[in-house]
Amino acid sequence: MRLVEYFKAENEEHLKKLKARVYRIIFYSDTPAGKLFDVLLLWAIVLSVLLVIVESMQGLPPLAKKVFEVLEYVFTFFFTLEYLCRVWCSREPRRYIFSFFGIVDLLATLPLYIGWFFGPVRYLMIVRTFRLIRVFRVFKLFSFLEEGDRLIRSLILSSRKIMVFFLFVVIMVISLGTLMFMIEGNQPNTQFHDIPSSIYWAVVTMTTVGYGDIAPVTHLGRMLSMLVMLLGYTIMAVPTGIVSAQFVHDRHIFDAVGPKCPECGSPITDDMNYCPHCGLPLQPHQTVAS
Repeated sequence: MRLVEYFKAENEEHLKKLKARVYRIIFYSDTPAGKLFDVLLLWAIVLSVLLVIVESMQGLPPLAKKVFEVLEYVFTFFFTLEYLCRVWCSREPRRYIFSFFGIVDLLATLPLYIGWFFGPVRYLMIVRTFRLIRVFRVFKLFSFLEEGDRLIRSLILSSRKIMVFFLFVVIMVISLGTLMFMIEGNQPNTQFHDIPSSIYWAVVTMTTVGYGDIAPVTHLGRMLSMLVMLLGYTIMAVPTGIVSAQFVHDRHIFDAVGPKCPECGSPITDDMNYCPHCGLPLQPHQTVAS
């Protein structure tokens, strides 16, 4: 009985070490194996996205389509294995699964499996639509960029301010569209037939897109259009300013914390042998204190 418990404890210890090693390879780049894995993953992402783009072109020979189909199976197997490994070795699997990159990793594996469940001919168009999900693999490139992580963090932290601002913009375009309908709605041959059409005009004008399919004819309507155009230039800069302020704030915090890599300035810890960002071999005397 003690022998069984000994082997059980020994297996659990080996499994624990294996999970820690896989976690180090997958989630960090401070070892040669981790850096090699990241390079392979990077090339797989780029090639799979290029595959989707080329596959959407018309007139491809049947042989090329067969090759693309085989490559899709290979990429799907690789991304599925990567996703399962990340879930298996994660210290908090649930947190990873519902994180941004966890959802992107899942989306990278879904299209082929969706095609298996929607096999009948009448569902082919739906399957083709789902297969476009593969493009989401490009978002995995953010995991290779420290600045990408900071940008996502800044967007998340700024989301409440942006939502309040977005609500303000929605109220404004509804008000301006209604006002334009009151001005132009009674004119002969008017293009402002109803309030929804007027709101559409307000959105197009405020975003400075200017399709020109709806335009006012009265002097008062044109004056309102000029006001909306000028207003649009000022409004478009607000979300950028919100995110930029948060980005700069995070940058100041980043600059004030911990030792950094002498090559790229990324934060590092004493137990790292390689920089997780640039892969530079680290020695105790090479780290730069803040």
